[in-house]
Amino acid sequence: MVTGTDGVVESTIGTECFINRELSWLEFNLRVLEEAENPENPLLERLKFLAIVSSNLDEFFMVRVSGLREQAFGESAPQDYAPDGMTPLEQLKAIAARTQELVARQYRCLREGLGPALEAEGFRLLRYETLEGPQREQVDRFFRERALPILTPMAVDPAHPSPRYHNRGLYLGVMLHRREGIGPKKMFAVVQVPQVLPRIVMLDGGEPGRMSFVLLEDIVAARLPELFGGFDVDSWTTFRITRDSDLELLEQESDDMLKLIEDRLKARQRGQAVRLEIAAEADEAITRTIIEDEGLQGAEGQVDRYGEVYRIAGPLDLTALWELHRLPGYERLHDKPFVPRPPRGLERRGGDIFSAIAQRDVLLHHPFESFDPVVEFVTSAASDPRVLAIKQTLYRTSGDSPIPRALIAAAESGKHVTALVELKARFDEANNVSWARQMERAGVHVVFGFLDLKTHCKVSLVVRQEGQGLRRYVHLGTGNYNPATALQYTDLGLFTADEAVAEDASALFNLLTGYSQGREWKRLIVAPEHLHRRTIELIDQQARRAEAGLPARIFAKLNSLVDHRVIEALYRASRAGVPIDVVSRGVCCLRPGVPGLSDTIRVRSVVDRFLEHSRIYVFGPDDDAQVFISSADWMPRNFFRRVEVMVPILAPELSARILREIVPVYLADNTRARELRADGSFHPVTRGADEPARRAQLECLEQRATVDSTTAVQGS
Repeated sequence: MVTGTDGVVESTIGTECFINRELSWLEFNLRVLEEAENPENPLLERLKFLAIVSSNLDEFFMVRVSGLREQAFGESAPQDYAPDGMTPLEQLKAIAARTQELVARQYRCLREGLGPALEAEGFRLLRYETLEGPQREQVDRFFRERALPILTPMAVDPAHPSPRYHNRGLYLGVMLHRREGIGPKKMFAVVQVPQVLPRIVMLDGGEPGRMSFVLLEDIVAARLPELFGGFDVDSWTTFRITRDSDLELLEQESDDMLKLIEDRLKARQRGQAVRLEIAAEADEAITRTIIEDEGLQGAEGQVDRYGEVYRIAGPLDLTALWELHRLPGYERLHDKPFVPRPPRGLERRGGDIFSAIAQRDVLLHHPFESFDPVVEFVTSAASDPRVLAIKQTLYRTSGDSPIPRALIAAAESGKHVTALVELKARFDEANNVSWARQMERAGVHVVFGFLDLKTHCKVSLVVRQEGQGLRRYVHLGTGNYNPATALQYTDLGLFTADEAVAEDASALFNLLTGYSQGREWKRLIVAPEHLHRRTIELIDQQARRAEAGLPARIFAKLNSLVDHRVIEALYRASRAGVPIDVVSRGVCCLRPGVPGLSDTIRVRSVVDRFLEHSRIYVFGPDDDAQVFISSADWMPRNFFRRVEVMVPILAPELSARILREIVPVYLADNTRARELRADGSFHPVTRGADEPARRAQLECLEQRATVDSTTAVQGS
């Protein structure tokens, strides 16, 4: 028996029919690592993927592993079983074993693959002790002028308690013995490597055509005797602590959610340690000191029993490789640049964007098509005297986003502006808090949704005076209102003036701002009210079609497939004979190709230049298909703990575009696609000897718009 997220206890199929969520995620990160290993990718793009592996693991430990540790070791935490039957302790052990393998492979890629390749291209990582002449002088000057004024040597003894190491901060741990002066005879001390300085320090005066650099921690380590005058350095090492960083708010009450989030952001730096990364050659005395200070012994004092300590054979925190990736002047080592094309239906329009949307619905496919019309939609509304109101959800924003600025300008000009800012958007909380404060000061009506639900739907609504009445315009998307990520993520958006969609959008904002409920939705399918039930109904409809001998089909492109009841519905549909294709970028807990259970289900994952982020759901064969785009994955959190929206694509030409140009391309990818096997492992798609190479993202980049033949007015 498994208890559903909504509290319903139900019978289920055997636990062996599910893949563990956390282990499936680690397999996703392995696919990212494979892109770093792939020599077909440009060198600095491979370096980017290696950095992403590290940032992904950071978030995995801060959120997923910390949650499992709370379940396993918390005083009142229940030993919940996952749908696959594993307890939290069993999952922690399995995660530790797999992650140790993954990290070892990551650093092997750096040492044996990318390191030599970078050296061949003129990139040289130097050690401080090898520097001579002008380069040594440059580094010494850098230390005196930029590093030394910032650095703080911290002794650890009864008079100087162990500092609270910052989450993901890089530190030097030092064992010292006193040569002269005051202080204990032997002492442990730490120095934080400044995060405000570049981790990779570029050197001048090298050989022509070569880029030499040295790591900041190497420079600081070389000057430890200067930082700890009167002491000799017996040994030193680098180390890094990862802490529990999930914002748990469900059990808290506050009259001011903004203040609550700000308080929790400060607490994040002080959360429970969940991982120690330390140099492989570290003195065992230093390692033991940090482990004991941070309480990382685990149950019964057994260090590493649950994968808490990672001994790293190379530089810690490879997210620093982004600094090399962003160096100017190395275009030949990057992906070929591209310019997003105008969305179909908006190429050669005259007048304002609203007149174009009034004529026909417009589908946008990012980053292949420009995100600029989405920004224009909001900025034009802000300056248009006929616009009376703007309502906007904001989940993730960039630091200098034009959309919040447009909302501020609109409010200052007297328009009625409402912004639903999701303060709990993980790791974007600080950005969103800042924008919320600025918008409040400008007169925007800022609301923060619900304490126990994240507002994850992506909706923008503009109310405009036209003639004797009002007309509403809506944008709905699968991505965020963030121009920066719109160039890096694949997403879909829909512009529409359809009155039924607009009425639903208005009702959605009433729900978000005033708890207004009980609406009979005309077009939108909304979580947590109806999305889970409706998704299972749509799957079961296809099963009934197949059982009746009618053509049936299910296609789902999403980030993660986790919900066990949706998976069970897919198994029912498969047993009924429905062909099912799933393109899941990350986690997939479904086992495809199991005889008698999932024979007709095929699961693949595409990891490529852009982060696959669009959600597309198709129910039925092409001539009778219901096509949807959505902000939601098929996960319990999306169905029950978030406000999400799924919207039908009703214009025949727009649904045909999805069915003929987007879906088939992803199913034909044999270059960056991997297929999931029943054992939970992904393997590259096998390409026949005479089969041409197909790469979905490249084909989407190369598609060219045809003006009127692929756009249409959506039926009312």
